Amino acid sequence: MAEEATALTGFWHWWTIIISVGLILSFLYLLHFAKTIKGSDSPDRKMHHTFDGIEEYDNPMPKWWLMLFYGTIFWGLGYLAVYPMGNWPGLSGISNLSRLEADQVAHQEKYGPIFEKHAAVAVEELAKDEEAVKIGRRLFLNNCAVCHGQDARGGYGFPNLTDNDWLYGGAGDTIKTTIMSGRQGVMPAWGASLGEEGVTDVSNYVLTLSNREDADKESAARGKDLFATNCAACHGQDGTGTQALGAPNLTDNTWLYGGTLQRVKHTIRNGRTGVMPAHENLLGEQKVHILAAYIYSLSND
Repeated sequence: MAEEATALTGFWHWWTIIISVGLILSFLYLLHFAKTIKGSDSPDRKMHHTFDGIEEYDNPMPKWWLMLFYGTIFWGLGYLAVYPMGNWPGLSGISNLSRLEADQVAHQEKYGPIFEKHAAVAVEELAKDEEAVKIGRRLFLNNCAVCHGQDARGGYGFPNLTDNDWLYGGAGDTIKTTIMSGRQGVMPAWGASLGEEGVTDVSNYVLTLSNREDADKESAARGKDLFATNCAACHGQDGTGTQALGAPNLTDNTWLYGGTLQRVKHTIRNGRTGVMPAHENLLGEQKVHILAAYIYSLSND
């Protein structure tokens, strides 16, 4: 499993202690300093500070108020001595690290058999298991929703996981590989080699691949040969893409970065770089297996 407990490094351990203790001591000094400042002998002397008709008198702090401050400071020092801070276990003898390790052991004892049972089932079959899908959804919301959305419909630059349109393939093992190892897609920039006119012609030709009526037919005719020379190696002569490379299908009118003429021109002119982070070390293979089953179920209901 990837969730190994690790102690704070020496620097961060002492940083936590010094900042915490230092702040408490600085408040103690501030109160002591304020107490040494001699006030007026007259209780009616004013400080000439007026706000909303209220004037401030030059009187010392009430003793009950001062004692309350001192009490909270000493209580804070006692709390830090008894309870964990950094790698210091405190007088209670229970450190944050030992508490984390205990929680991880309890988690593994409770959920380990469940993950192990599900790991033995193929992703496609596991996607039909209601219990596994519920677990997978929680994993998705905690780890994937920030990019793909809570409904998994993606957004600008982030694929929709519910529409059965896959850059690298939608088979169970392929989805699992994507989550485990991550993906890095690179669309090279063609602006310098094609020029602005060439970018426009290729963009119009790309639009015709999905039978778009708004494409300029004359420009598209000029872009056909440019596409065959520069783009077909990845997207195929017919524009249906190559999943082994993560090159998208250009004939289905599904656009990761938008399908308007200006968006397509921007993509061809400047290129695109997309990164799907690897989750193997974060989740571990068994959890990724369940997560892959949930994602598979979204487009295979």
